[in-house]
Amino acid sequence: MTPEVMALLLFAVVCLVLLAGFPVAFSLAGTALLFAFIGDAAGVFDASFLEALPNRLYGIMTNVNLIAVPLFVFMGVMLERSRVAEQLLDTMAALFGSLRGGLGISVTLVGMLLAASTGIVGATVVTMGLLSLPTMLKRGYSPPLACGIVCASGTLGQIIPPSIILILLGEVLSSAYQQAQLEMGNWSPEVLSVGDLFAGALLPGLLLVGLYLLYLLLVAWLRPLSSPALPAAERGQFDGQLLARVVKVLLPPLLLILAVLGSILAGAATPTEAASVGAVGAMGLALAQRAFTLTILQEVMRATTRITSMVFLIFIGASLFSLVFRGYGGDEMVKTLLSDLPGGVFGAMLAVMALMFLLGFILDFIEITFVVVPIVAPILLAMGLDPVWLGVMIAINLQTSFLTPPFGFALFYLRGVAPAEVTTPQIYRGVAPFILIQLLALAALAQWPGLATWLPGVLNGG
Repeated sequence: MTPEVMALLLFAVVCLVLLAGFPVAFSLAGTALLFAFIGDAAGVFDASFLEALPNRLYGIMTNVNLIAVPLFVFMGVMLERSRVAEQLLDTMAALFGSLRGGLGISVTLVGMLLAASTGIVGATVVTMGLLSLPTMLKRGYSPPLACGIVCASGTLGQIIPPSIILILLGEVLSSAYQQAQLEMGNWSPEVLSVGDLFAGALLPGLLLVGLYLLYLLLVAWLRPLSSPALPAAERGQFDGQLLARVVKVLLPPLLLILAVLGSILAGAATPTEAASVGAVGAMGLALAQRAFTLTILQEVMRATTRITSMVFLIFIGASLFSLVFRGYGGDEMVKTLLSDLPGGVFGAMLAVMALMFLLGFILDFIEITFVVVPIVAPILLAMGLDPVWLGVMIAINLQTSFLTPPFGFALFYLRGVAPAEVTTPQIYRGVAPFILIQLLALAALAQWPGLATWLPGVLNGG
């Protein structure tokens, strides 16, 4: 059996093992080791490739940028426990409740703020599903529309910085970008920072929120009964008291977002330094909400440890997988395949986007980021694509796959917390228009790359 066939089998077997429900990190590492031993025994794999693993693991564990991951996770989990989302939703509903579709607009805006505060998709969908879905259904919202709003707004954490996926993507793309430049003969390669990716994702993320809001206003106008205004007794009267409430509830999380994201974009702090500010700020917010106790702190620390351990274990397993895959010549095979596709760079990019979209049905964004991106990104970047634009395209693509039936992760999260009267087909129907909006945003970004590259260029003095 040739090395190329073994590389294809390795990828296929990993997907099957993951579909069977085995832990991701151990599936990646275990399958890769099994194929390495088989290939070594058959004489089609050089076991010396595995000697690079200790250096890779050392690089992972000493990477300063990756320290931002547990800090941002801590920040998100602490905010989730401090009732910030509940107070934001109540205040926004009072502010926009007099409008048809106002409650849906409120949920979308709160989802945007939570995305910029937490960056954790699963936590946001579950939180919004528990808080806002029963409220919208009780106020007469169409179940499909209510489900679509919750799922779509909950996945904004994929693209709106500071996002965990953007941190991980930034780290992987940085290595891929340097590798691509070295292969092109540039021995003084430029560096891609996580801050560049944050800046590149900001405008597309806000564009996506704007398209969501435009759709909700259109639905409220065309189908008024699907998203009615709140009853008069529950609407907030816009006066000094409501304005003071809005300022009191909105100002602290906005200041936290500004401190974290603003310091990164302004170059005043690295993502890791800004993440530490966010973690301390989240504790301050919880303290101000009287939701900071020793028990809550212990719960947050345990959740942070679990999530961070999962991320780094997957990173380690994916490193072993990529070593074995390259040892079989899989990267060269993929490079030849993409280079030979009709359409040149466009054809290669379209094929990679389609592959990631399909893999998003069965793999989490972490696995795709650590397994697929290191294989295809150096090839695409060597074709002359902008690394920031590529990173944002990947992030929006993965966000779209999170929403797409029947395997979208956001759908599973919502199904787990939705009331019994909400059916799975209703959830599927509800997310369909938002999937089209996502694809529209993806097409707009493909047509106008400046949406992603303009702000990083301005901030870098370009």
